[in-house]
Amino acid sequence: MQFIDLAAQQERIRERIEANIAAVLDHGKYIMGPEIQSLEEKLARYVGVKRAISCASGTDALLIAMMAYDIGPGDAVFTTPFTFIATGEVISLLGATPVFVDIDPQTFNIDPSKLELAIQAIRENEETGLPLPRSVKPLVPRGIIAVDLFGLPADYDNLNAVAGRHGLFVLEDAAQSFGAEYKGKKACNLAQIGGTSFFPAKPLGCYGDGGMCFTDDDDLYEIMMSLRVHGKGTHKYDNVRIGMNGRMDTLQAAVLLAKFEIFPEEIEVRQKVARKYSQLLNQYADVQTPAVEDEMLSAWAQYSVLAKDETHRTELQDKLKDAGIPTAIYYPKPLHLQTAFKSLGYEEGDFPVSEDSSGRIFSLPMHPYLSDADQETIVKVLSGK
Repeated sequence: MQFIDLAAQQERIRERIEANIAAVLDHGKYIMGPEIQSLEEKLARYVGVKRAISCASGTDALLIAMMAYDIGPGDAVFTTPFTFIATGEVISLLGATPVFVDIDPQTFNIDPSKLELAIQAIRENEETGLPLPRSVKPLVPRGIIAVDLFGLPADYDNLNAVAGRHGLFVLEDAAQSFGAEYKGKKACNLAQIGGTSFFPAKPLGCYGDGGMCFTDDDDLYEIMMSLRVHGKGTHKYDNVRIGMNGRMDTLQAAVLLAKFEIFPEEIEVRQKVARKYSQLLNQYADVQTPAVEDEMLSAWAQYSVLAKDETHRTELQDKLKDAGIPTAIYYPKPLHLQTAFKSLGYEEGDFPVSEDSSGRIFSLPMHPYLSDADQETIVKVLSGK
């Protein structure tokens, strides 16, 4: 059994993938070939925004967006500690300071009420008892990176309201949520800029690294287009700002164009798989299943459950492993306890919900090609029945 079955997907559309790759080999435009613009236009229409900027990875999507906001030393950017390191990493790479905020225990996404308290504490530069990063100089609150963890959009109504009250931008980290919906709007269209990843294991993945930014803001679009190609101005040797080499390869765009043809159907099938998991697990297994609020649609990048505690999780994972069923833990250590962020001075106990989730969570096989029989086997092993 596969955790994510890319082979089954490839078998279904291999002919189209090979035809698209052959077309690139024939025209020879491996960098910024016509497939790039075609992909950007198709995905922008799907998301419901005016502009899309392809790039080399999901991390680059976040980095380009942050550079467009001119984030740098002395700036505070607020985000969740319960995420992949790239979210916090791009903040530190630009010399800014990540300010971590604990998560909602049901959605695993950043808690807007705790966020507002953290913003106020940084702005007032006073001792409040809240866990805040160590800093020699006062920090200036600039923005929020909201993560749509496991494919479920964060609480953007409240997040955007908090940001508006404090004059901050919101960047949607939709690395796992492309295809999801929030109150009738697609993920990547829930903040001023949305960034996603096309890493192979993502709901829409290429055969390497890839990413994309989405926006309706023409000024930000022009800046991000420039940043993607070494700060390009009117031509390749006119560099108007410090940028990066963040382009997507044409071959990856060709693969994504083939996969996108079946993507909406795959998102529908993911809903069916998730519903069956929840139905079976709630009936037979002693784990907490994920919650999706009304007016939301998860992309189900992962189907993650909570065990009673870390010992219970290990027992369940061992049972599944013995039965040949793969699992994964996203994420075993929250960012505030990672060595990379040690200089911020956070300690164990600072973000109890994130730490509790890290000790109990694990993910089951999840993809559109998972059979009913395989799901029933997984739940049978978990329940011991």
